[in-house]
Amino acid sequence: MYRGVAVAFRSDDISINTFIGSGSAVSGNLKIAGFVTIHGDLDGDLEATGKVIVSEDARVRGNIIAKSAIVGGVVEGNITAPDFIQLFQTSSVVGDICTRKLVLEDGVLLHGHCISLADEAEYQDARSQVLDKAAITSSSALLHTNDEAL
Repeated sequence: MYRGVAVAFRSDDISINTFIGSGSAVSGNLKIAGFVTIHGDLDGDLEATGKVIVSEDARVRGNIIAKSAIVGGVVEGNITAPDFIQLFQTSSVVGDICTRKLVLEDGVLLHGHCISLADEAEYQDARSQVLDKAAITSSSALLHTNDEAL
């Protein structure tokens, strides 16, 4: 009986699997299985299999890849979430967003490119292009940094 409950806890998108509290600061890239809520600061990329919530008092300096994303705080990086991205009026995003469904409230600050395509094939093609561009940009920044060290 407990075994079935544990499986449901890991697989549903209602239970919060990871919580970064207010006043907390995390540095480094994170890979999370499930639902993530951020109320503190994250300096690094976040990849989650479920929903990501960035609260009004949170700051993320890195890319977010998740099933869906709800943002009320500050994100300095790209957000890729196939199901949907919702940006509240308190949110500020400096980076590109890629999703099938986008919900924006009045007052949102979005500085970047936006791809929102409902068609699955078009979305996957555009997503691949965005991820390829991000990989190339990241590699060229790394090469540039290594050149300076020489």
